[in-house]
Amino acid sequence: MNSNKKIHFEVSERKILLKGFDIIFVLVALYCVSSVFDFKYFTFSTTNFYWTIVLAFYLHVFGSVFEMYNLQTSSNQFQIIKSIILTSSTTVLVYLLTPLYTPVLPSNRLQIIFFFLAIFMALLLWRIFYVKFLASHRFYKNAILVCDKEQLQELISGLQNADPHYKIIGFVNSDGEDSFDINLDGTVNIKADELEFYVRNNSISEIVIASQKTEGITVNLYNQLIHLLENGITIKEYTQVYENLTQRIPVQYVSRDFYRYFPFSRSNQNQLYLLITRLIEIVFSLIGLLIGLFVLPLILIGNFIGNRGNLFYIQERVGKNGKVFKIFKYRTMVKNAEANGAVFTTLNDHRITPFGKFMRKTRLDEFPQFINILKGDMGIIGPRPERPFFVQEIATVMPFYETRHIIKPGLTGWAQVNYAYGDSIEDSLVKLQYDLYYIKHRSIFLDINITIKTFSTVLFYRGQ
Repeated sequence: MNSNKKIHFEVSERKILLKGFDIIFVLVALYCVSSVFDFKYFTFSTTNFYWTIVLAFYLHVFGSVFEMYNLQTSSNQFQIIKSIILTSSTTVLVYLLTPLYTPVLPSNRLQIIFFFLAIFMALLLWRIFYVKFLASHRFYKNAILVCDKEQLQELISGLQNADPHYKIIGFVNSDGEDSFDINLDGTVNIKADELEFYVRNNSISEIVIASQKTEGITVNLYNQLIHLLENGITIKEYTQVYENLTQRIPVQYVSRDFYRYFPFSRSNQNQLYLLITRLIEIVFSLIGLLIGLFVLPLILIGNFIGNRGNLFYIQERVGKNGKVFKIFKYRTMVKNAEANGAVFTTLNDHRITPFGKFMRKTRLDEFPQFINILKGDMGIIGPRPERPFFVQEIATVMPFYETRHIIKPGLTGWAQVNYAYGDSIEDSLVKLQYDLYYIKHRSIFLDINITIKTFSTVLFYRGQ
């Protein structure tokens, strides 16, 4: 068996690589600057080691907020420059303003310029290297897909859209028909009895089984797969690969006995986790309502000029265990917006007022929902609460939809930060996939990830 495989970094490995070398390059740059120039602000010693820890922490947090570790952004030279400027500037500013944990402010302002340029140039040079070499075609992961030919195009696009470095270069039809035309560039039709030969000669790293018809896996194909597995070729089930790459559950390929495919996170019943989460929700809600009081005069003026109507509106939403509750929001639409019945809000919906659009983009319209969080109807993080009318409509055509109600709905969530807009049943399916992923993997670390991504959503003006 030919072991000459292409080098490939998995999604998690690439993120660790980016985060680790961001810090290494910055620290090396600061050391070089302090050695060559008269730079005394940041020095390395055993007595101030915590300066390094704080700087690394700030780089990680602000790099996450400004999407330095978004793989689509990291692979784009122009987008990453914007992220580097924002990350460097914010890191330096916050580092200078926290002298209890960082060096005392320098008397010579030139020291600040040295500090900023060292961080900025270190990040820039490392990321240019990453884009030119590590994000190039030389690090693509070549895979073969075994599935029914009717599913082929949808399955390939689902994987490759999630990770541009993941390439399905071959396909084995599990329907039994070996020869037919496929209209997919870069993907060839492989005869079932030639699978092992093709893998041996084409640097294949992984075989993905997506066939829902077990009879399509013939004895000959099965024996070849076993032999390939014995020779170090990774063989995975499609839903496993899809979940790892997209970070959502492919419910359209999961049968009705869904509990076999995604056991729910233990955090959903962990009383300590739930208690800590509830305490954090109360603290955040009180802070949110306090901030809301400060911006309320601005909202009152904007509502008077731009909305010309009631400031608040109350609407029924479905909460945990299917219980209906009343949600509070600032009004963003014209009066009698649903005179002809309930409909999905669409992109550039004419019913949304200009000031209402501003509030939606900045998420200001959701500040009153901190009241719902204090009452316990909602959490900070969870699936977005939907209206009973739409829940009934979607549940009739979409399996597992009401499964999202096993936890409290949230002000923000995994679906909200990963899928910015949805105005159809198809969009609801994508959001459901993200919601179920959160329910399956719910943890304090995923909650922190969502919180950071929420800041990115607000800062980059991506609200609905």
